Amino acid sequence: MEKYKQEFIEFMVDCGVLKFGDFVTKSGRKTPFFVNTGFYRTGAQLRKLGEYYAKAIYGAFGGDFDVLFGPAYKGIPLTVAASMALSEHFSTDIRYCSNRKEIKDHGDKGILLGSPLGDGDRVVMIEDVTTAGTSIEETLPIIRAQGKVDVLGLVVSVDRCERGQGTKSALTEIQEKYGFKTTAIVTMKEVVEHLYNREYKGKIIIDDTLKAAIDAYYEQYGVK
Repeated sequence: MEKYKQEFIEFMVDCGVLKFGDFVTKSGRKTPFFVNTGFYRTGAQLRKLGEYYAKAIYGAFGGDFDVLFGPAYKGIPLTVAASMALSEHFSTDIRYCSNRKEIKDHGDKGILLGSPLGDGDRVVMIEDVTTAGTSIEETLPIIRAQGKVDVLGLVVSVDRCERGQGTKSALTEIQEKYGFKTTAIVTMKEVVEHLYNREYKGKIIIDDTLKAAIDAYYEQYGVK
């Protein structure tokens, strides 16, 4: 596992973004782990998060695209932070764009924030976590309604490594259904590998009991 991935896992723990316990995902699944990027709350945290996203984005797509799109609301700070990091660390000046939940009918009108989208634009989407792929179904029509854009792919912070609507992983389903590349900064398998029975700052984050709960979850929802 690359060093930046190990650092990102610990960064999520430090920020309270990666949590373990009893949760329910947007898709209704009861899960022993949860990733909430809403807990990145300071300028320093967002700056660092943008760097991790930028490494994953550049590794998957290089700098040969035009627009980074983050769906409202959590995608807005993600796309801003990542586009700034791409400029700073990879000398790649990418436009950023997000959508509004409601269309604005005065001033800066329309449904988009940041850069407009138009014919020929090559777009990479950025999200926090994809569990069942439902958010993509809402986001893609907004992007494609703006013109003949080419959606190159999707980058998320954590691949939960579980089934989407069928038997394959959500990211694989998205890739096959829409014909573009999907990738993540880290996978939950990498998270478990790095934290299981390993002391971090004086504490075992994933002990045997939690590991058993995670294994049981994947037995039910994991990719076979």
